[in-house]
Amino acid sequence: MIMFDGNINLKNLYRYCRLLIVLAMCCFATAAHSASKTVLVLGDSLSAEYGIARGNGWVALLEQRLQHEKLNITVVNASISGETSSGGKTRLSTLLKKHQPQILIIELGANDALRGLALKASDTNFRDMISMAKVANAKVLLLGMQIPPNYGREYTERFSSMYGQIAKDTQTALVPFFLAGVAEKQDLFQADRLHPLASAHPVILDNVWPQLQILIKKLK
Repeated sequence: MIMFDGNINLKNLYRYCRLLIVLAMCCFATAAHSASKTVLVLGDSLSAEYGIARGNGWVALLEQRLQHEKLNITVVNASISGETSSGGKTRLSTLLKKHQPQILIIELGANDALRGLALKASDTNFRDMISMAKVANAKVLLLGMQIPPNYGREYTERFSSMYGQIAKDTQTALVPFFLAGVAEKQDLFQADRLHPLASAHPVILDNVWPQLQILIKKLK
């Protein structure tokens, strides 16, 4: 507490006022820096722990890694099994308002292909989601997907390249292939040959982490 005597002049009073302002600004900056950040994951069954025990999916492992790194970041997993880019776009506005994330991870698209959604529609949905996130001041990490060749060579190639083109056009961070190191190993998949086993999820997290870490550092 600063005490004043009756003989203080205006010059000294001015100095004391400046000191108080500086102290207040420092306190505000410290509080802002220490405030928890939020990462919102918008995905499908690959992120919703389909077919594996809760707490073993890559999103849960991400939360554990952030805690280990002593990063004050909350992870919100808004992933739903069966989700498409259209469904994700429909839900995103409400999610952004509710959680106010600093980072949005988009893991969608596989179900678009399974349901035969036109690539143009998927492309538009992804671009719209990225725009919505940027308006909400959230950085975006797009997780690229690939599909089996039985969909036809042209469709398969166009689907895979769609993510890279979107990321380039929108200047969005990209993981080129979300399931790299997993997709080619059938022993890492459940009986349906579509969903990875729990043992594959640490590999998946390692695919996501480098690009996510860059975005996290930018938050500081």
